Amino acid sequence: MSREDLHRLVNEIPDSELNAAQRFLEFLRDVDPVRKALAAAPVDDEPETAEEIEGVEEAEADIRAGRTMTTDELRRELGL
Repeated sequence: MSREDLHRLVNEIPDSELNAAQRFLEFLRDVDPVRKALAAAPVDDEPETAEEIEGVEEAEADIRAGRTMTTDELRRELGL
């Protein structure tokens, strides 16, 4: 497919789908090797360990209790 063919195809996209087309084209333009590798990575099918399950439960309890911070707060705490 040539750029001319692609331009013609873009011109045929219904107005109601232009935002979706824009997001997808930006994704294709901006995809980096790491993001591409993560998207293609196999699903982790190993069972969670007891330690992992406990960590998730603790994190969820912290969220419910409001023990969270914004990214800016974390950066300040870490001196970044």
